[in-house]
This record gives sequence, C-alpha cells and structure tokens, in this order.
Amino acid sequence: MTSLSNGQWQFSSWLDAQGRVRALFHLARLSDETFLIVLRGGNAHEFVDALRRFVFRSRVTLIAKDGLKIARGAALPMHVIDTENNVFRFGCGSHSMHIASDVADDDTWQFAQLQEGWPWLPNNALNEFTPPALSLHRLGAIALDKGCYPGQEIVARLHYRGGNKRHLHRVELSKCVTDGMVMQRDDREFVRLLTVISHHERIESLAVIADDVAQNMTSHSETMSDDGVSITPLNAWQD
Repeated sequence: MTSLSNGQWQFSSWLDAQGRVRALFHLARLSDETFLIVLRGGNAHEFVDALRRFVFRSRVTLIAKDGLKIARGAALPMHVIDTENNVFRFGCGSHSMHIASDVADDDTWQFAQLQEGWPWLPNNALNEFTPPALSLHRLGAIALDKGCYPGQEIVARLHYRGGNKRHLHRVELSKCVTDGMVMQRDDREFVRLLTVISHHERIESLAVIADDVAQNMTSHSETMSDDGVSITPLNAWQD
C-alpha cells in the first residue's frame, strides 16, 4: 500500500492461514490518506468487519459503501484511477470501470475482463482457491518478496517448489448454468466455474480446472459434464 502512488490502483488479495484467497480486490489510492477497495466478489460489510479486528493503534476509519454500481466506460490506461463528477473511473486498458451510485447498470465490462482472465469470485468460491489456481501472480495480486502475511509460506512453496495442479481457464459452455457451479464427470469434480456470462449468444466463464483434465479436454477426450453441458477450452493462464 505504501508504494502505491496517488491516482493508481493495483490488484490485491487477502489470504487465510492456509493460503486460500478469502478476498480479491482492486486497491486504489485516491490521496495520501484515502484508499478505495473494490471487491471482486464477496460482501463489503463483512470484509470491513473482518478488517476491523486488525486495527489497533492505527488511525484508520473503515467504511463500507452501499448502492454503488459498475458500468463500462471509454479506454483508460491500465492502473490509473480518477474521480469525475463523483464517479470513480478505473483504467483497465481497453476500457474503464465507472463506479458510482447513479451510473447505468452495464455488464459489458464483465465480458471484457473475463477475456483478460480477471477472476470475479462467487460467494461459494471464497476461501476455496490458492493464488496459483486463480493466476493471481500474473495479476500482481500477491507478493513473493514480502513475508509475514497469512498464507505467505504456502504461496512461496507453491511458486518455488511447484505443487499446484489447477489453473485458470476461459471456457465456452453449451448452455447457461449457475455461477460458481462445480461440474462433475463420472461422479468426480470436472470443472469449477466462477462467474458465467452470456454475451452475443455465447456463454463463457472463467474456470479452475485440474491440469490433467485440461489436457484431456484439449485432446477432446473429455468435454462433456455428467449433466450434459459441453465445455470448450478457449484460453489458459499459468501462475
């Protein structure tokens, strides 16, 4: 946080002691003394209540904001944030996220970010995945050069010694299903979906898939779940 410049944002995550991602978010520095956090899944009030346990002698005020919406805006440079007419504008390269109480609800930004491999975590995906399974090192959402944070030893071990057998994928689905659905094949976990998005008659999702299953999907030997949903892999991201 101290290295983040005013008018800039970064991906960040909060892990539990087992190294699983309990929150993924945009962390923006609005001024020397003010930060804004936009959660990519989860409940802001629960997040703030959990953080308050770590405020001891620090002069920190934590406020959960209600009633904010997200809309897609024009392109802005990556990691830039500015405020105009009470609208927070997050630069995302090809587009921007406009966050305010009075913006028109617009979900087109979700598909743009899905294509980039930016996870949004449904409630049942919180506290479930280690950072490599969500490709968070690629996003800069975890630190490998900083110690003394929950789950740090597990993060370092997975990165330097390997052991992570699941990675993030973008997939196309033959029909719409529920966000966060655990899809099975032969009565075992096949694909774990995150947010499912319909766009121009296409249904896509980011998904966490075991490496051996992904290999079989690429060779077309395993593409159908037990409940009859065909899954086509489109992109994959490593740690």
